[in-house]
Amino acid sequence: ADLLLYHAAPSRSSVVRWMLEEVGESYDVHLLSLKNGDQRKPDYLEINPQGKVPALRHKGVVTTEVAAICAYLADEFPKAKLAIPAGDPKRGPYLTWLFMGPSAIEPAMMDKAFPRMSAPPGTAIGYRDLDQVLDVVERAVSKGPYLMGEQFTEIDLDQQMRVKCAFDPDHLLNPGKVFPKLRRCAELGRVVVHHNKLPFPDIPRF
Repeated sequence: ADLLLYHAAPSRSSVVRWMLEEVGESYDVHLLSLKNGDQRKPDYLEINPQGKVPALRHKGVVTTEVAAICAYLADEFPKAKLAIPAGDPKRGPYLTWLFMGPSAIEPAMMDKAFPRMSAPPGTAIGYRDLDQVLDVVERAVSKGPYLMGEQFTEIDLDQQMRVKCAFDPDHLLNPGKVFPKLRRCAELGRVVVHHNKLPFPDIPRF
C-alpha cells in the first residue's frame, strides 16, 4: 500500500488509524512498542526526530502530528468528504477547529491534569482554561451532531481523543459535562470498518 502508518496503542496514533478507516484507502501498519522504547531508536528517529507516534509515509514523504496527518488525508482523498474544501464559506470555521484542538483544547487539558504551581495570566497564553474551552465546544455542537453541523469531518475525529480523555472515568477532568451530540467522537472504540473487515485485526486500534 502507498500509505504506511507508524502506530502504537494506546497513543494519539489511534486517531490517525480511525482516519485511515474513514478514508477507505488501503494502508499498512508498522507497529511500535512504546514500552520497549521503539520510538526512541535511531531507525525511527530518522522518520520522526521527536520520537513520537504517529507518523505517516505516503508517496515517499513523511508527515507527523495528528492534526496535520488528518488534514493531509482529508485533502488528499476528497471522495471521503472529510474536509471542507477551499472556496466553501465554512472553510474558515473548519480551519479554526483544526488548529484549536492542538493549540487550545489539549494544552488546557494538560494544565488541568498537571496543574502548575502558579497559573499564568490569561493574557500570557493563547488559550483559556478547560471549562471555558469545553463550553465553546458544547456551544458548537448544539447546532448539529458534529462540529461542522450535519457533516462529519476529520476535525470531529481529531477532537475525539481529547473529548474522550476529558470524560474518561479514570481521569475525569470535568465531571458532569456530557456532549451527547459528540457520541461518535467520544466512543473511542467505534471505528468504521469497510467491507465488514478491519485490516490488521491483531494490531491494537486504541
